[in-house]
Amino acid sequence: MPIPDYQTLMLPVLRLAAEGETRVPHVADKLADELDLTEAEREELLPSGRQRILHNRIHWAKFYMSKAGLIDCPTRGKFIASETGKALLSTQPPAIDVETLKTYPAFVDFYSKSGSGSGPTETSAAKAAATSDITPEEQIDAAYGVLHAALKADLLQRILAQSPAFFERVIVELLVSMGYGGSHDQAALQLGKSGDGGVDGVIDEDRLGLDRIYVQAKRYVAHVGVGRPEIQGFVGSLVGLGANKGVFVTTSSFSSPAIEYARHLPQRVILIDGERLAELMVEYGVGVRVSRTVAVKRLDEDFFIDE
Repeated sequence: MPIPDYQTLMLPVLRLAAEGETRVPHVADKLADELDLTEAEREELLPSGRQRILHNRIHWAKFYMSKAGLIDCPTRGKFIASETGKALLSTQPPAIDVETLKTYPAFVDFYSKSGSGSGPTETSAAKAAATSDITPEEQIDAAYGVLHAALKADLLQRILAQSPAFFERVIVELLVSMGYGGSHDQAALQLGKSGDGGVDGVIDEDRLGLDRIYVQAKRYVAHVGVGRPEIQGFVGSLVGLGANKGVFVTTSSFSSPAIEYARHLPQRVILIDGERLAELMVEYGVGVRVSRTVAVKRLDEDFFIDE
């Protein structure tokens, strides 16, 4: 079954906390068993890759309930149901969510200040937290994912609108940024100068030129894919040149037969489709720049240890 959202987890987390002091990992193990989660679901990470989704949602369930006074945190990393929390459980509520927490003055005070601190009215940040089933980290990751996907689409659209020579410069810039070709000038001199009909260029694999990589580039629109015959032609050129390493780059995609053919070649041929090309450009800062940096800070628990 899918991992429940953090509001759905509030009631079972409070019930486990009512049994005595506990920790998020222990609660996660217990709930995973109760929910019959698969091993993959138990280990599933946030898009950022920094925390398990189940642990993150339990943390935020615990955090919000602590702001309502339902949970106490007596020592580092541990939490337990408060008397107020136990009193709520005694009423056998069918569920606990943000609307339930808003019946507690302590949470209302926290809720009204969780945005810009402008007063008792609901702020946009507080509304987002209350109306969403995903945690704040998941909201950040989701927003980042949307922006990242839009950026990649924009990159490919801009490349298609430029000249073939510009596409060649993009590949030079990317390969040099990835550590190939030595310098921009050296890479630019070699790329596009092979003269072979099936190869667009050759670039040094390292600064000393101990080995070379042959490059083929196809600036195709999205609906025009690269098929097996084109890969076969490229491989034929590699064989004629006595080369065993090649990179085939396209702004579109590769057909399944093309991918399968490249997978079983004796030569090392890497296929980079438009999706991967845009991903690498973002990763290595080619054609993009940082527009905004958001630093998410956490409490430094070690700072508060009184030795």
